[in-house]
Amino acid sequence: MPGRTGGAMTEQGETAGKRRRRAWGVTAAVVLVLAGVAGVALRSPSPVGHWNSRSGRDAFLADYERAWQAMPRPDETLDVRTDFGFVRVYRFEGAPNARSQHPFVLLPGRSSPSPVWADNMPSLLQLGDVYALDLLGEPGLSVQEAPIEDFADNAAWLDQTLAALPAEKFHLLGLSIGGWTATNAATHFPGRVASLVLIDPARTFAGIPVGTALRAIPASVPWLPKAWRDSFTSYTAGGAPVEDEPLARMIETAMSAYTITLPQPELIPEQDLAALEMPVLAVLAGESVMHDTATAAQVAERTLRRGTVVVYPGASHAVGSEQAEAIATEIGAFLDAQR
Repeated sequence: MPGRTGGAMTEQGETAGKRRRRAWGVTAAVVLVLAGVAGVALRSPSPVGHWNSRSGRDAFLADYERAWQAMPRPDETLDVRTDFGFVRVYRFEGAPNARSQHPFVLLPGRSSPSPVWADNMPSLLQLGDVYALDLLGEPGLSVQEAPIEDFADNAAWLDQTLAALPAEKFHLLGLSIGGWTATNAATHFPGRVASLVLIDPARTFAGIPVGTALRAIPASVPWLPKAWRDSFTSYTAGGAPVEDEPLARMIETAMSAYTITLPQPELIPEQDLAALEMPVLAVLAGESVMHDTATAAQVAERTLRRGTVVVYPGASHAVGSEQAEAIATEIGAFLDAQR
């Protein structure tokens, strides 16, 4: 389907806390997406992701709990066993008579576990049931126990998680590296995927610009000053100010206290995108620094069999939280079109 332009940006009535979450909610999560630039120098000998110290883990858990206060109360908390470890999953019941036949599964960005969805939850729950999970091999409450050695392994743990949930199919909704994770899973194990909703996905339709990768190098080194990470975060969020609040503290602690040992994501091959049979909604930020938006839109429109491509002009890579309600409206229309 041809691409189109999303609605005008609106921020009237935002609270200061919500603006802060928007700056951190997606953008700090992408810092370690780019860590492959410095990965050789920083690589850990451990075959699995791990906390660098008990004190670091304890600090993260305290920050996670504080950041969780902005989330609704889950109806159920699950730890799903896979071949690669336990995956923490939170189940939220959607509104009565919600429009979606299938539940949503939310896949966050790198170093950015489930509390990052706080701004999106109210509007998503109007559409259907929601499962939010902490990515395996990332800082969070999921626990990696075996190496994730390649992209097939990365897809397998997610497919095994979906197999343990009480539904036959799911809408995979991923932001930033979560969008790549959703697409990678769908290319390997499409059977449980009803649709893909990709919010400014990294390394999915276009590569990361060299300038952004170079800026990420100091941000990916945990012992360098916090101000360097803050500067990169602000850059990816279109210059938005970064302030110290619970979500920001949680992500910063995650970045400094946890070592990720995962295959560095590579650009999804166009032939794999063309082979996807499920509907795909791609929401792209007009001012994203994670890819060239025009190139990403062209690739998505050219390759996706059942693709809907929406570009929000003026939006930063944090478009998922900047435009939470508008994107939920896009998702609702997308789902209605599949009926």
